[in-house]
Amino acid sequence: MLARHFGAVILAAMSEESLPFLEAKRPEYFIQLAMREARRAFDVDEVPVGAVVVDRPSGRVIARAHNQRELLQDPTAHAEVLAITQAAAHYHSWRLTDCALFVTLEPCLMCAGAIVMSRIPQVFYAVDDPKAGAHRSVFEVLATSKNHHVPEVGRGFLADESAELLREFFRKKRSKPSNGS
Repeated sequence: MLARHFGAVILAAMSEESLPFLEAKRPEYFIQLAMREARRAFDVDEVPVGAVVVDRPSGRVIARAHNQRELLQDPTAHAEVLAITQAAAHYHSWRLTDCALFVTLEPCLMCAGAIVMSRIPQVFYAVDDPKAGAHRSVFEVLATSKNHHVPEVGRGFLADESAELLREFFRKKRSKPSNGS
């Protein structure tokens, strides 16, 4: 069993064999790439969430995305869903069994469902989402053994940085005058 401490979480449940791509780069490296995507979302007035999908055998980033709900006027245009769609296109398969997903915010119900349905074996995220999180905060979709697929989940990577970006975004939103005033 792997019992090294990464960020704020001990990933004791993950086996040594399941993490070879993390030998060269720690989870924080990939979360930092997801943070770049989150900043892109922030810059275009989208909720700042970013995601990257990594090919586990090679350690290469094969997909990256940020929230685009406002741009696309699509409620499903979350960073995770967009990155999962890109990864499926990369592999020409909906089964993403050689991937790891790194995201700046705990996945919501929809995104957790996409993770389970795409068979992503590992998910790493920065900060819990107390309003919509579907790993542990509100729901336990990624943690329930009732699913046909249960990914390994690591959390707490660059949590302060991700939380601060989200707080800044919502402070900015609240300070803007609303339409009609």
